Amino acid sequence: MTKTVGIFVFDDIEVLDLGGPFEVFSVANRVVTRSGKETPFNVITISSGAEQITARGNYQFVPSHTFANAPFVDILIVPGGVVDQECKKTDVVNWIAKTNEKTELSASVCTGAFLLAEAGLLNGLNVTTHWEDCDDLEHHYPELTVVRNQPWVDEGNIVTSAGISAGISMSLHLVQRLINKETAITVARQMEYDWQAD
Repeated sequence: MTKTVGIFVFDDIEVLDLGGPFEVFSVANRVVTRSGKETPFNVITISSGAEQITARGNYQFVPSHTFANAPFVDILIVPGGVVDQECKKTDVVNWIAKTNEKTELSASVCTGAFLLAEAGLLNGLNVTTHWEDCDDLEHHYPELTVVRNQPWVDEGNIVTSAGISAGISMSLHLVQRLINKETAITVARQMEYDWQAD
């Protein structure tokens, strides 16, 4: 059964935080369907309502969905970037919390962990984020435990990753979890990414 991967997008998002996971799940689709099997993932981008997003570095793109018309999401990915304003938006925080109630798992890349924390999803968990932001995450959300020097932390239905390119490693781990290790290795090879499996 195809799982919908919903990637939350917003202004000042880190481009590779979005592009890394998007590419991993998209390449997984190509790898799996080559063998005649069903497409494992439907990858979509979801904004709070914006018709166009301006990422860091002035990279602009159009999200495929908004909160108003997004379908059911099996896997929620919350990338990072400049998240200060997003953490203050009640509609964003509430949407993340509500979406998480129905997902198979929710994951963050880099400072996306701050959004998961603001939504109350990281309390009591071991988590990680970009090395530069570990102290701030620990300070602002003392209910969680920050793990340093680790590309990703898997706590079952919540998975967090360190900064930027670590989102690729985490997404390959999720492919391994959701499909199998062989597929994840094949995806990494197709992407020419030096991935260390579990």
